[in-house]
Amino acid sequence: MSKRGNSLVNKNKRGSRRAAAERAQSTPPSRPRKHKKGGSGGGSRFSRLVKRIAIWGGAVALLGLIVLGVAVASAVQSLPSYNQLKATQTAQTIVVRARDGTEIVELGPSYGEWLDYDEIPQVMKDAMVAVEDRRYFSHLGVDPIRLTGAILESFVGDKRIGGTSTITQQLARNLFLNNNRSLDRKLREAVLAFALEWKFSKEQVLELYLNKVYFGGGAYGIDSASRNFFSHPATDLSTAEAAIIAGLVKAPSRYSPTADVDAAVGRAQVVLRLMREQGYISAQASSVDIDAVNLKARVAQNSARYFTDYVLPQLDLLLPETFEPIEVWTTLDVDMQRAATSAVRANTPPGSQGALVSLDRDGAILAMVGGTDYVETNYNRATNAQRQPGSAWKLFVYLAALEAGYTPDDRVVDTPTEIDGWSPRNSNGKFVGEIDVRTAFAYSINTVAAQLGQDVGFGSVASMARRFGITSPISTFPSMVLGSSEVRLIDMTRAFAAVSAKGTSVEPYGIMRVTTASGREIYRHERARSSQLVPSYVAAGITDLLQTAVNTGTGQAAQIGRPVAGKTGTTSSNKDGWFVGFSSGVTTGVWMGRDDAKAVPGLQGGRAPARAFADYMRVAVKDRPVEEFETEVKLPGWMLEPDDEYLYGNPEDYYFIDEQGNLIEPGRRESGQPFGVEGEQGPRPQIPVPQGEAGQAASDDFLERATGQRAPADAPPMPRTIRPSDAARERSNPQ
Repeated sequence: MSKRGNSLVNKNKRGSRRAAAERAQSTPPSRPRKHKKGGSGGGSRFSRLVKRIAIWGGAVALLGLIVLGVAVASAVQSLPSYNQLKATQTAQTIVVRARDGTEIVELGPSYGEWLDYDEIPQVMKDAMVAVEDRRYFSHLGVDPIRLTGAILESFVGDKRIGGTSTITQQLARNLFLNNNRSLDRKLREAVLAFALEWKFSKEQVLELYLNKVYFGGGAYGIDSASRNFFSHPATDLSTAEAAIIAGLVKAPSRYSPTADVDAAVGRAQVVLRLMREQGYISAQASSVDIDAVNLKARVAQNSARYFTDYVLPQLDLLLPETFEPIEVWTTLDVDMQRAATSAVRANTPPGSQGALVSLDRDGAILAMVGGTDYVETNYNRATNAQRQPGSAWKLFVYLAALEAGYTPDDRVVDTPTEIDGWSPRNSNGKFVGEIDVRTAFAYSINTVAAQLGQDVGFGSVASMARRFGITSPISTFPSMVLGSSEVRLIDMTRAFAAVSAKGTSVEPYGIMRVTTASGREIYRHERARSSQLVPSYVAAGITDLLQTAVNTGTGQAAQIGRPVAGKTGTTSSNKDGWFVGFSSGVTTGVWMGRDDAKAVPGLQGGRAPARAFADYMRVAVKDRPVEEFETEVKLPGWMLEPDDEYLYGNPEDYYFIDEQGNLIEPGRRESGQPFGVEGEQGPRPQIPVPQGEAGQAASDDFLERATGQRAPADAPPMPRTIRPSDAARERSNPQ
């Protein structure tokens, strides 16, 4: 290449290098650069981030609103109609009344009369809005201002979010949800609140709320609360009364005027202050004069709950299925119940419990006390506890003996006795020898009861107890005659009531009739068909014994100035004390002891239980005529044995058959002709007569020894228990 050509190439290269250098000077290097805080580049990125958050936040919010709208719309579609919500009740209301109509207790929710919005006093509406939801008429179901304030407070303070529920939210919770404080429940509550406000007007929501919110004491709605606390309908509420009711919503049990008047008044003052601040009332009306508020009088009847707890479960068997409010008319006598409660509390030894059951002659329960204090313990010892009855059990021993032929005048012997290795002893450790049955029962002599039980059979005693209504297990060991088997007080009282009814069965009952709130009768008690448990002469005989036990025996503390029949009972180591008896058609049983079955010093059936019986019965029978007992024992003809009948017939017609089957004529025969037998014709072959005094079949010595009238000459003297046949013979042929 020529020099000129080379020169041109070099010139072009230099031009390219110069251009590249100029470009390098004008263009910054491509390496990363650090941005200073607050620089113009950083502000641009932050603004973009904010814009992105706003966009995404708006999208999420829009999506949330869409989801909320869908949820609310779905809830609106599923909500019941307004009339259905008005008619909805959460449970059945039961009003329990005494036999005279007095209200004993009201169980379950009470709704009172439904008040339309215009019927509700304005002061009641203002009080509720002021204390529960001041922006009620401006929000859509949830108060955003109140909710935001609660959230901020939870961040600043130590408290969790609470107290944000509006009236609409509270209504949603009461109608459809429970009271737990979970986030899920709060979200569903908010959705339902929006749905309620969407579907119903503010007036309708407030009307539902005031007629359904719980105010304590079983009262749902302002009318029920007004009647429950002030004894008048809600249409007559005063400003002070409205403030008291409105204040109850926060804590019904704490601010109830029947539980704590001072707390109720203090809370009502807060309500009135809020009403004044929000312009609902003037300053002059912003205080509560408690003297001007007539609270409903409450009679302490906690002991009656033992009775209601016993009878109300029976409604499941007596009534058809119904959810209507009902009124249960019972057999309980208010005055007798009060007297029974006082008698038990006044006489029960310290540290012990007491129970009482009282029955009318037809089995109606007049009074029932299951313990000294229902609030302290609601265990019903009158119907549920099984305790040993002690000597009160001897009722069945002597009933079996009387049915077997013994009478109150028969002679028995109080002497050391042993039965299958068991030796009963008397409480005083002494033996009195020969006495009559009446005295043995009156003084509750154990040895005689053991002899009688052995004579008639322990199985017969158990059968007699079953016959008279004892439902608990019964042993047939010899010691059972002294009350070793456990029984219920109501069963023992029922047995004595059957004796009072002259031996006919008695079925305890506590419900007379049941009506609906409209007055329609859906149940009426029909007296159970009675049966004769023992013959009338047995009932008369045992009544004789029971009356003697009170007149002169162990039950003298039960005397009330008119005829009383009853029996004491005391178990070993004074663990249980009983007295059960009757007078003028009223039968009452009393038990006392400790729940842990420990000994109670000085507890005997003839002391505290008998005194409690007397204290109660003086009130129970004061308006009843005095009734004398039928105690004359008239034995039926079939009980006269052949040995008795020969006194009234021809001795020549009396004969018997010996062990070999030979027909023997014990009397003198003046002729050798055989005697005839009714229904047979023709002569009978002559029966050889054993040699002896005047042709007697057996010697007098043999007969006396065989019948127990004289012991062998070499036998030691022994005490003799007179059997029914011996007693009948002695009565028929007095010496």
